[in-house]
Amino acid sequence: MNDSQPPSCELRRLFAGGAADHLDRSTLLPPGRLIGSDEGGDATPVMWMSEGPAPAGLWEKLRHEHAGCGLWPLLLAPLGDEPDFRPWGSQELYPQQMSSPGRHDAAALLRGWWRRAATDPTDDPQDAQERQAMLAPLGPAWPGLAPSPALEEDPDTLADTTAARLLRHRPELRIGLVRADSGAEALAACGWSGPCNHDETGTIAAVLRSWEQRFGTRVVKVGFDTLHLSVAAPPTDLDEALLVAAEHVALCPDIVFQGTESLTDYAQELIDEDCWSFWWD
Repeated sequence: MNDSQPPSCELRRLFAGGAADHLDRSTLLPPGRLIGSDEGGDATPVMWMSEGPAPAGLWEKLRHEHAGCGLWPLLLAPLGDEPDFRPWGSQELYPQQMSSPGRHDAAALLRGWWRRAATDPTDDPQDAQERQAMLAPLGPAWPGLAPSPALEEDPDTLADTTAARLLRHRPELRIGLVRADSGAEALAACGWSGPCNHDETGTIAAVLRSWEQRFGTRVVKVGFDTLHLSVAAPPTDLDEALLVAAEHVALCPDIVFQGTESLTDYAQELIDEDCWSFWWD
């Protein structure tokens, strides 16, 4: 029995201006529900989520239709085995706390975060020395934005391939829809708070928008505090990769400080890598 249904009836409540009507009528969504916010009794829905696993091929079809309807698809992962498919089903979403990504300058954000990561004033001398060793050969001065490599693949086609691969690896992932101009902006629009211990999502999304333009990235999968992007223009040598790695550390310091413990080792992993993953404590 196929429980899929045309999307427009339920989505009309979520998306103004008839956006749902621009979805292809042949695009059948699985059973799902509107998801609201956990903020002060505000019942306004911020996204739609399937009740069960995302059907194979649906993310790709919805991504293809984004230009017409304005709904960005996300593969949604839960926090372990906790109930309510946190944070999505539990509605731990806070859009009112998120700034607009368009208000921020990505280069300025990265410069400030790098300075904070490289020169934490709470360090004792030994910790400071260890921190500098992890970030070698770069020093505390911000090295500047990484250059934009040539695209190796079409960004949207690669995103489709990445979504299919991630879903094969984790078939329990659900599908979500958020009204947004891009995947980066969808994170702030729905009120995802995964990086809240680093900064609010509007600033994170501003950097992700820059990466969409410079590296052909696309937001594909989001968890409670994790993020997976496809990358159509990854760095191709160590010099390029070190500058990209510096941007990653600025955005997500623990990727080195609690991960590889070496900026150079992490940069090596980024060479020709077409999927970037991030996690925040």
